[in-house]
Amino acid sequence: MAEIKLGEMENRFARLIWENENIPSGELVKLCERELNWKKSTTYTMLRRLCDKGIFVNDGGVVRVKMTEEELAAEKGEQLVNESYGGSLPKFLAAFADRKKLSGAELDEIQKMIDDYRKELK
Repeated sequence: MAEIKLGEMENRFARLIWENENIPSGELVKLCERELNWKKSTTYTMLRRLCDKGIFVNDGGVVRVKMTEEELAAEKGEQLVNESYGGSLPKFLAAFADRKKLSGAELDEIQKMIDDYRKELK
């Protein structure tokens, strides 16, 4: 998948759509005018940009989610690991844990994720 990077305004706009999923585009224009002080043309330009990135789709005048906020965050995380750690999740976790000491609860949560993942592989 192509690299997805969003600027501050793109993030704010995307969050409005996620919070108002399956919103008619006319309602989105009104919402953006109220919340972001945007004109109609700005809203449609930004919408087209995020549709081109594969995050949303304007389906017959209704804006629908193609990629949830969680999926986008996972995609960005994967990009970071690939770019900065050669795709190695263990290297990323080691670097992260070296800078931010993990609590016992966080370690337990990570261990549970690993255990659950191993069960799925069987």
